[in-house]
Amino acid sequence: MQKEKILFDPAGQAYQQTRIKHWDAIARKRENWQGLGKWYHLRLAEIYRFQVSPNLRVLEIGCGDGRLLAALRPAYGLGVDFSEEMLLRAQKKHPSFKFIHADAHDLTEVAEIFDIIILSDLVNDLWDVQRVFEQIKSLCHSRTRIILNFYSQLWQLPLGIAQRSNLATLNLFQNWLTPDDITALLQLAGFETIRTTQEVLMPLPFGGFANRFLVRLWPFRELALSNMVVARPSPEPVKMPKVSVIIAARNEAGNIKAIFERTPQMGRETELIFVEGHSKDDTYAAIEREIAAHPATPSLLLRQPGIGKADAVRTGFEKASGDVLMILDADMTVPPEDLPRFCDALVSGRGEFINGVRLVYPMEQEAMRTLNFLGNKFFSMAFSWLLGQPIKDTLCGTKVLWKKDYEQIAANRSYFGDFDPFGDFDLIFGAAKLNLKIIDLPIRYRERTYGSTNISRWKHGLLLFRMVAFAAQRIKFV
Repeated sequence: MQKEKILFDPAGQAYQQTRIKHWDAIARKRENWQGLGKWYHLRLAEIYRFQVSPNLRVLEIGCGDGRLLAALRPAYGLGVDFSEEMLLRAQKKHPSFKFIHADAHDLTEVAEIFDIIILSDLVNDLWDVQRVFEQIKSLCHSRTRIILNFYSQLWQLPLGIAQRSNLATLNLFQNWLTPDDITALLQLAGFETIRTTQEVLMPLPFGGFANRFLVRLWPFRELALSNMVVARPSPEPVKMPKVSVIIAARNEAGNIKAIFERTPQMGRETELIFVEGHSKDDTYAAIEREIAAHPATPSLLLRQPGIGKADAVRTGFEKASGDVLMILDADMTVPPEDLPRFCDALVSGRGEFINGVRLVYPMEQEAMRTLNFLGNKFFSMAFSWLLGQPIKDTLCGTKVLWKKDYEQIAANRSYFGDFDPFGDFDLIFGAAKLNLKIIDLPIRYRERTYGSTNISRWKHGLLLFRMVAFAAQRIKFV
């Protein structure tokens, strides 16, 4: 007969057995009682649906009756809980999902890999949080996202009163961890925090305005019931990739030769993809000449089907054969010689979306006009607030990401709508929606040596305001 595995010392065993009995009793009680907690769980489901795209492989540890897992519409959903009573109800309500009776501190029965791992209001109850985080490390691939929420200590007294009044589910003694505590424990277990937010200001009926809007603003966010943390496995370098450099070229004939001569080789191979955008000069012919003059450089020339830089970049991305996608502005205000450091930041795993920043180093005298500089400063602050990650420059043309991540951004583009003629906002917001780790990479911004800018300061500035307002509705106030 197999010897029963002992997970804890006697104190830990007593702790767990008390909680198993408690949650078994709660499962039976919920057959005829919900309390006011249902409004909190409905709001949590909305938040998680924003964070988790459908049709992924999702694991929820501490899944209870499976309601949150089911709300996410996974391609494959697995729930784990130590309460048999909870799992009986979960399997009955959600027969299309798989459920395993196991303790979060020992996940050896879960021998699978997941895109998303959820711990909702679980860390509050755990005997050893670090040990649980270490357990889930083997269930991750390099792109897995860990999403967890847990109560704020500020709500200890209000929740206690609601529970004693039978208005909310009774909890036993809690850990009352802070976001900094969770970040430190994740780091010890081999994870890196991407974003921390505060959620649910009013867990009651008619709390929509407070939960969507007020909770995003100071000082109301400090009063939120729940903290939410999104994390990823600590990065590891990957093998040398193939790199595709996409150059949207409109009226840039004088720069084409220098692009071929100055763009370094990166990864195992670097291809140049030119998308010519209805130029009035001989840009298309200049690209043809340089392709012929550089037969050793893998190159592709495309005619842009539509208008705007976003359309050109998307056209190039679709035809790219590389693992890494780079954007290089044909005006070379970002020097091609800087591209390898973007590639290194991505391949090393330090970031998953590398965003060029022009606003750190001093600029050459005519590189950016004063009003453009101030506008970019404003939009960088707005973006940092909207995305929950520091974004110092939103409109630097040089951005680098993995092709597989771009394909997910493109697949989910309908969430934001096709309203960005530049393509910068589309990529940054898409990356944030996927919970990619965004890294700012400072560069020295140079003066143009040929041609003039294709950007209209006032027309496009107003459009940027409209896009920020729209994106706030789709990212911040969800």
